[in-house]
Amino acid sequence: MSSIPSLAAVADPPPRYVDGAAMDYFVIEMANTLRASSAVATARAKRVEKEMIEAGLMPTPAPPPPSLKKDRMRDSTGSNASRSSTSKEAQDGEEEEVRARLEAIGMHVGANMAERLCHDRGLFTDTLDAIKFICKDLWNACWEKQVDNLRTNHRGVYVLQDNSFKPLTRLSGWEGRAESLRKSKVYVAMPAGIIRGALARLGFQAVVVPEVTNLPQCTFQVKLPKGS
Repeated sequence: MSSIPSLAAVADPPPRYVDGAAMDYFVIEMANTLRASSAVATARAKRVEKEMIEAGLMPTPAPPPPSLKKDRMRDSTGSNASRSSTSKEAQDGEEEEVRARLEAIGMHVGANMAERLCHDRGLFTDTLDAIKFICKDLWNACWEKQVDNLRTNHRGVYVLQDNSFKPLTRLSGWEGRAESLRKSKVYVAMPAGIIRGALARLGFQAVVVPEVTNLPQCTFQVKLPKGS
């Protein structure tokens, strides 16, 4: 019996599916990997800066002003709250780097997705049509549903609301709701980049701001320049 596939099977191969949950877990692990990578990159940059200062290739940073020194001495003698706030600021800075990298990845994904979905379509001349494409076609391709609510002020600002946003449905934190909301900022960065990248490929330069106030609901504010 011949093992050579038929011509029909080669011309139209059967589709291969990936479990949706596997992709959700992949995004979670990707965010954790980028977080660790950002921490390593930050430590490396500080080490290189220190070596350059010791070698005389960089000027030594100016010392902090006396008032700041007094504040630090006061903090070190009796204020644990200030230490926690400082560590929180450092943590927020690291999270911002992770969000920026995730958004950049999302922009590439969104641009390619838009190109694929619009392969047989004409150019969008109206911004509302482009936003509707994002709410229906792109949303369904990426997150298996359409946007639940679309609002606009007719001045270039659109608000896209998903009441059960898939990337957030599996998100939880043992430290409570506030911690879960803080973590959610990382996991909506890539979707924001996908929206921004898709619009850029369609010819619209947009600013996309995600907001999460009640898990798993998420809103994206899309700002388009006037006249676009």
